Amino acid sequence: MSTMQATSVGCPRCGRTNRVPVAAEGRPKCGHCKQPLPWMVDAGDDDFTEVAERADVPVVVDLWATWCGPCRMVSPALEKVATDLAGRIKLVKVDVDKNPRLSQRFEVQAVPTLLILDRGETVARQAGAAPAPALRQWVEHSITARKG
Repeated sequence: MSTMQATSVGCPRCGRTNRVPVAAEGRPKCGHCKQPLPWMVDAGDDDFTEVAERADVPVVVDLWATWCGPCRMVSPALEKVATDLAGRIKLVKVDVDKNPRLSQRFEVQAVPTLLILDRGETVARQAGAAPAPALRQWVEHSITARKG
């Protein structure tokens, strides 16, 4: 079992591919142009604490399932929000069928279920799919409300 996994992310500004750790301190930046990178990773029962709860940026958790049509529609919208808010949030995707402990812990009744965590604490929750502008507004409102 590897303790330091990474994912490849294209920089929205310069297009270079960067390797971004799934769990790390701070916020990932492009190695070429130094702009914030979108931080989108998968997590499960075994690494959720390290990947999502210990992050020092707000984490949007997408609890989804492969068989769920609305989940497939909301996924690109969430990725757009994560790209638009690069450096401000981390998107963590959890397949509820493969991770029953997380599904039970967060009392998932329907998918997709979206959560916003701030240092491991759930600060917002929403069930169902929504378009990218509505999701971005919900995320920005939720993370701004925490700071004020």
